[in-house]
Amino acid sequence: MDDTTRLELLTALHEDVDVLLANDRSIAEARTERFAPGTPAEAMLNYWVDVGNDQAAMLSMRFEGLDVTKPFVDASPMRRRLEPGDLPGVAAAAREIYGVHKPRYVRLWSAEPIDAFPGTRRDRRCLGAPIEQLRQRDVPAGLALVPASTVDHYEEVEQAYAAVDRDHPAHVEQASPPGKENLQTSAEQGLLFEITVDGVWAGYSAAMSDSEDTLGLPAYVVRELILAPAFRGRGLGASVNALLARSLPESSFMLLGDVHADNRGARTAALAAGRQDIGGWLTLAL
Repeated sequence: MDDTTRLELLTALHEDVDVLLANDRSIAEARTERFAPGTPAEAMLNYWVDVGNDQAAMLSMRFEGLDVTKPFVDASPMRRRLEPGDLPGVAAAAREIYGVHKPRYVRLWSAEPIDAFPGTRRDRRCLGAPIEQLRQRDVPAGLALVPASTVDHYEEVEQAYAAVDRDHPAHVEQASPPGKENLQTSAEQGLLFEITVDGVWAGYSAAMSDSEDTLGLPAYVVRELILAPAFRGRGLGASVNALLARSLPESSFMLLGDVHADNRGARTAALAAGRQDIGGWLTLAL
């Protein structure tokens, strides 16, 4: 895809979401009632603000996982790439506009490498590659993906996440179960697959075709890739990426997915499969 077409897609996305949230007071009032009753509706609108240093940003009030106890501000730099000198102005604007909600941090996107912005914390990174390229990886005998129309093993998914959390306590903040209803949505799109090893259920791999996190690219986004405890540690993750790519109908698309910068296992598997780090989020405490 050429840059002009991609920019047109990104512009359409911002018009559909960010501009709507900046102008539709009824949405702001509904969000206020849901997340912060008694506060001004104006503090739920999106705002386009100059933050100094010839930079502007679209600011939006958000809540992690729709949890009212975890408020943060999302900031999208709009005039040029984010630079370290932009951070103080963005933080000041976030505090001024949304201070009534006591946001814990402001989140920003950058294509710069991990840890390129001193004073910020790591967050999710986007790793992706062309599907046709990912399909080329060799896959061990006995490993397969089987299309699934229903989510029959969700209890095992939760158990698998709990096992990782026990072994790696920081994982709790890096990833969480996708929700049975979300996996079912992937199933209805024909994008949910059971991972099997020699015919034995070993986990789930799922994608989505309607995500807003495609960076303006024609892409599928990884919704889930989880292995049961008995199948972890075998290096299967990279091969599952390849099998997922082979299972997706549009070979000309990209396969993208977010992985926390500190989630070593998932990140290693994605990179080994041939996906590349193309940027990600960072957070700045407020």
